[in-house]
Amino acid sequence: MEKYDWKRIMNTNIILLKIMGLWPGGNETYKSNFYMLWSIFSITLFTVGHPFFQTINMIFIFDDFEAIIATIYVTLSEFLIILKAYLIIKNMKILKQLMVTLECDLFQPRNTEQIILFERGLKFWKLNISLFWMMAAGTVFFWSTYPIFDNSVHERRLPFLAWYPFNAKISPYYEITYIYQVIGIIFAAGTALSAAALVTAFYMYIAAQFIILCDDVKYLYDIRKNSSTDFKMKLINCVTHHRAILKFANDASKFSNWIIFGQFFTSVITLALTMFQLTTVAALSSEFFSLMAFLAAITVEIFMFCWFGNEVELESAKVAYAVFESEWIDTSSAQKKYIIFFVRRCQKPLKMSALDLFYLSLDTFM
Repeated sequence: MEKYDWKRIMNTNIILLKIMGLWPGGNETYKSNFYMLWSIFSITLFTVGHPFFQTINMIFIFDDFEAIIATIYVTLSEFLIILKAYLIIKNMKILKQLMVTLECDLFQPRNTEQIILFERGLKFWKLNISLFWMMAAGTVFFWSTYPIFDNSVHERRLPFLAWYPFNAKISPYYEITYIYQVIGIIFAAGTALSAAALVTAFYMYIAAQFIILCDDVKYLYDIRKNSSTDFKMKLINCVTHHRAILKFANDASKFSNWIIFGQFFTSVITLALTMFQLTTVAALSSEFFSLMAFLAAITVEIFMFCWFGNEVELESAKVAYAVFESEWIDTSSAQKKYIIFFVRRCQKPLKMSALDLFYLSLDTFM
């Protein structure tokens, strides 16, 4: 059977990470080369620089409550994006190792029937990521263009309130600063989207591996061969596969823990501030639509974390029950003892969490 390419569905997101300086080529981490220079330049100037100038501006508008609210709800999300970029860079070695693990023989589907079993989850992941892309693109578009649609561009208004060490209301500084803010928010949206895609893809891969494991467990004993040696080898492979999945999940959690915790923490504040901001802008204006798209993007992102975290728990819980769908009755007493040990180990489902403070599930999302 041809080797299954797990990374294929993530190609677009990996290309996006490369453009933003967050994904060195191959299976290597950062090295002293031109790509590292691009990473330092792009992350410093756009990912960090854009919210930095907005934060400085808050000192000068501290007495203006509405202006402060209009700045905070965006700046909070942008600082979370800086954290996401930092965690991607810090955990690059783990991320590349996870990608290598996906290509190993142990994680490969055994037949086309297994591919059919887990492809539904992959398609749903694609659908959610596409929806997130649309929400993020809509937010960037409306944020970038509402001064034009609201005719405030004639007053030299920028998409975001920010301070710069020059007069940004005169040409050509106004046009340059406008373009800089648009590029800055594109980099911010791209980083947020890519980090969410990485985390949810790993969760989706974990759930898919449990689906493959369940199918292998169902056919542990082949009554036609009646071979104890064959049974032992299959069981050893299942145990090894199960341990590899748990290690994969543990490594993925090292990367995702702070991202998910930060997302939930800031989303509570950001959603409240965004809904307040909706009451201060004109209905059906460009700024109104930018806030609605931003609100939808945050909701979709949280839903993705909770849904795919919930899928991991559901699929891992099925492993112990998959044993009872196999021909265990025809096995020997010694083989049944091995099965009991395996079942006892699989009885506790794997739950994805944020720093072990709360589990990712549909109940958490609600």
